[in-house]
Amino acid sequence: MSTVVARRVSVSVPSALIAPLLVFVLLDGFIQGSVVSLLPVIRDTLHTDTAQAMWITAAQFLSAAVCVPAFGRLGDLHGHRLMLRVALASITLGTVLCALAPTLPVFLAGRVLCGPLSSMLPLSVGLVRDRLDTAGSRRAVSLLAAALILGATTGTATAGPLSSLSGGGRAVLWNLAVLAVAGLGLALTPLIARTERRASGRMDWTGALLLGVGLTLLLGSIAQGTTLGWLSPTVVGGLLLAPVALGLWVRSSLRSPQPLIDVRAMASRAIAPAFACGFAAGVVVLGGQGVTIAFLDAVPEKAGYGFGLPHWQIGLWIAVPALVSFCTAGVSAAIGRRLGYRTMLSLAFLLLAAGFAVKMVGYGVLPLWYAGHMISDAGVGLAISGLPTVISEWSPRDRAATSTAVYYNLKEAGGSIAGAAVAAVFSGLLTQSTQQPSLTAYLLLWGMCGIVALVSAVLIRLTPPHHPPVEQVTG
Repeated sequence: MSTVVARRVSVSVPSALIAPLLVFVLLDGFIQGSVVSLLPVIRDTLHTDTAQAMWITAAQFLSAAVCVPAFGRLGDLHGHRLMLRVALASITLGTVLCALAPTLPVFLAGRVLCGPLSSMLPLSVGLVRDRLDTAGSRRAVSLLAAALILGATTGTATAGPLSSLSGGGRAVLWNLAVLAVAGLGLALTPLIARTERRASGRMDWTGALLLGVGLTLLLGSIAQGTTLGWLSPTVVGGLLLAPVALGLWVRSSLRSPQPLIDVRAMASRAIAPAFACGFAAGVVVLGGQGVTIAFLDAVPEKAGYGFGLPHWQIGLWIAVPALVSFCTAGVSAAIGRRLGYRTMLSLAFLLLAAGFAVKMVGYGVLPLWYAGHMISDAGVGLAISGLPTVISEWSPRDRAATSTAVYYNLKEAGGSIAGAAVAAVFSGLLTQSTQQPSLTAYLLLWGMCGIVALVSAVLIRLTPPHHPPVEQVTG
């Protein structure tokens, strides 16, 4: 007869388990960072305009909104290794199609197939939560978060120079396809661990469809608001229909015995503040990227502010703080163990707020402004590695990938909404003589981000002390 016994052991992160997962998450960050950097080159290669080229990022983002929760739940049900292989097969087809694409519609189809890229982290978190004890999974999640930062930073910093050296963006796109093929080959080897404890039940396809439609309407409308106009019928219609679809999804989830996402659990005190902070992290981190680049690019003689850095230097100036994020993410498990995860996450958001305050004070002095940027990115690393850890540990073990997928989508949604807010502020606060965003616009956005970070530092304290229950295993 089977008996249930408590087990608490200290297990280090086995390299055989974590090493392939680090490769997959690095691949995720590298491909996404590279394509963002190549947008102007891809636009010219496909002979399209800037407005249409914005769909290049929107297509993959909208596809991810649907794929991430679905792949996370399917991984919990049928095995994370299987869904990693399915995801990488789709990514390989997508990157090859993008490299071959003669027109924008074909390129967009390839980007849609790359939607499962964003499921690499949730599926990896689900696998390490299944195979490792609490201490081991914490170290693994911190390494995975660091790998995602490193991949995105490397892709962003190298795509432009590689494009110049190789004679165009098409060669870089082929390099990304080769990397995807290599990732798929690795996924098909026996090196990838099998999920030992799968969730019971079935896939909630109705919930997946309603959630996908709701997120697509919401995020797609926001993405097109600045291009089509916020009062255009397409945007208004999408923004009105999105709450309806999401409301139907909530209703369906509450009635389903096996929902895609447990809405009641998401609303519990133990985990709801962490999800809210994930959304806030997206607002502050993803929404602020474009603001930082625009400020570094602005020429003081013309705009009255900024530092007028050449484009090739901007990539380097952005890369160094990102490496700080990589380092703090890598040591977040050790800091969380010493301080506790609530305290560490509060510290992370306080660092973010402090960094924005320094930027506001030192906007005219590059070393001081850059110090603020470094402080913020130290907080970024702690936040984006600590939040998935807290969320996955407070979720049932057989829903770790699903819960992490929800966090990922909330973070991306926060970034999308923040991006729309940035565009609105920039277009609303213009300097009449130059028709460029005024200094007030930048100060206002940094101030808003600082306030969001401060609220998050308080909000995370509403979670109960982070002491996960003793792990139960069947013997």
